[in-house]
Amino acid sequence: VNAGVGALVAYMRIPSIVVTLGMLSILKGGLISATGGEWITDMPQGFMIAQMRLFGIPSAVYFMVILTILAALFMRYTAFGRAIYAVGGNMEAARAAGLDPERTVVGVFALHGLFAGIAGILFATQLQVIQSTVPPNLELTVITASVIGGVSILGGTGTVIGSTLAAILFACIGSALIFLNVSAYWLRAVLGLMILATVLADMIRRRRVL
Repeated sequence: VNAGVGALVAYMRIPSIVVTLGMLSILKGGLISATGGEWITDMPQGFMIAQMRLFGIPSAVYFMVILTILAALFMRYTAFGRAIYAVGGNMEAARAAGLDPERTVVGVFALHGLFAGIAGILFATQLQVIQSTVPPNLELTVITASVIGGVSILGGTGTVIGSTLAAILFACIGSALIFLNVSAYWLRAVLGLMILATVLADMIRRRRVL
């Protein structure tokens, strides 16, 4: 599915945010229609993997650490990883350097689909239920974590480790708000303020560089 989304972005020149949100709505609507909005609780035995613990630490944490390290090494030391930065920074300059921007974009979306699938499985195994209507506004949280972690909205910069640390920070903020009996709606407000502040700071930094 994500490779198809990547093809629309790469070859049809449709803005990625538009295609992504459109496909998100299609898939969510299809899931709700297929399940009738009911929760799926009959989980396969293999879905218990996230419930396992090693040295008292949930297995999902090990998955996160391992995948983060692998992704960081992939981005830093492989030709495709460097091509991602080049295409994100300046597509035409990357083309002039002999890269294939369209194939790179499709590959990025395919990898995104793979990691999103793994994250979805781990999320479902932790809850031991699949809810067709949750988690709400997760896409905003992901975008905010990426931006706060150093990923530029304009492309070309950012690290896997930075985004992961930002996601952990948001999880801690959410837990702290719950502990303080603060409404969850305030977390959404905080996320919005953080992403606006970070994007503004990134724009100012880029103008100074130019």
